[in-house]
Amino acid sequence: MNVSITEARAKLSELVRRAKAGEEIVITRHGKAVARLLPPLPKDAFLPRIGALKGNILVADDFDSLGSEWAEYLR
Repeated sequence: MNVSITEARAKLSELVRRAKAGEEIVITRHGKAVARLLPPLPKDAFLPRIGALKGNILVADDFDSLGSEWAEYLR
């Protein structure tokens, strides 16, 4: 649904209710989209941050050691 900024100001409560119900609202200024009002994402839409990839990433034992080609830069 597209609405002008003027209409969005007047009907904000209704637009929020519709977005909460799953509708996407595009707010326009002079006929061009300037913002979107979206429904909230479900709680399970994000991975937990701490430990989210545990067991999925392998770091080599020599990850932080430099090869002999770097010797001249380490002097």
